[in-house]
Amino acid sequence: MSLTGKVSPKNFNLHPSLYPWARKLYDQAIANTWYPHEIPLKEDLEDWANMTDDEKYAVEFVMSFFNPTELLVNRVLALGVYPYLKSAECHLYLAKQMWEEANHCVAFEYVLETLPLDRSKIYEMHIQTPSMKAKEDFVNKYINRMTQEHYDIETTDGKKDFIRNLIAYNIIMEGIWFYSGFMVILSFRQRNKLRNLGSMINWVLRDESLHLKFGINLVLSVLDENSEIVSGEFAKEIKEIIIEGVNLEINYNKDLFPRGILGLNADYVNQYVQYVADRRMEELGFAPYYKSTNPAKWMSTATDVYELVNFFEVQNTSYEVNARAQKNNNDEIQPDQPELNI
Repeated sequence: MSLTGKVSPKNFNLHPSLYPWARKLYDQAIANTWYPHEIPLKEDLEDWANMTDDEKYAVEFVMSFFNPTELLVNRVLALGVYPYLKSAECHLYLAKQMWEEANHCVAFEYVLETLPLDRSKIYEMHIQTPSMKAKEDFVNKYINRMTQEHYDIETTDGKKDFIRNLIAYNIIMEGIWFYSGFMVILSFRQRNKLRNLGSMINWVLRDESLHLKFGINLVLSVLDENSEIVSGEFAKEIKEIIIEGVNLEINYNKDLFPRGILGLNADYVNQYVQYVADRRMEELGFAPYYKSTNPAKWMSTATDVYELVNFFEVQNTSYEVNARAQKNNNDEIQPDQPELNI
């Protein structure tokens, strides 16, 4: 059975499982389930009162991107991924991922409700800020291809569009842009500020690490099953899409940091962006492009290297991910520490 295509009644069964990695990720995602109001933000509210205007602006800027973008991911999944997969295990995982994206949006809304922010202003920033809008337009460009009347996943062009969409939303938005924002927010906790918001971001990051693993597995599986779309020309195009995404993030971070805060500035964060982008390229089988070192050594605890596969040179059949849940003595499900790919 092919992973992509039109669903038929025989695709509604979980057994026999042809893509066990998707079921394992689903089980891990269930074990990771959390709710925003489990995290009290009262101490963060006290921190906020003592923060500088530039520090507050950085939080507002990141939240103004994260809040709507979580729902943008849901739109991409619902319209550009779910309808074109035949695997019951993948549908199972995508249903949980869509719930998680909605949960993240509600979590960021909880932050906006708690901190003394001008929510109307923040809601408008992603529309009015050119560098932020450019990122959303970039992702929408690829999802819009998937929703056109003439789109056909069975064709070579249709399969290429499917991969382009996966690269745009999963590798770039979830795997580079989100990790850049996570690092900025976690920088506050490194300096003993906004510690509870930092805990929330850790939980979001745990979810996103699974989203990233699912997306990479999906890309590798589709390419493995459809050798007709694998070529040097297509590889070059994918790499150029990633570089374009990095350039959009570089411009965004210049607006995020009109002045430095917490020892951070745009150059520092953009070096981290390039470092993460190199990791994503390696995970897809490319050589590092930027060859940037990680300036945020304190983030190194979250840097497990994914199994490297060059999908344009070798056939790969090992897509399994370490995504298991363990039980403690009270038989309560406890998630493993996630293996993050940054």
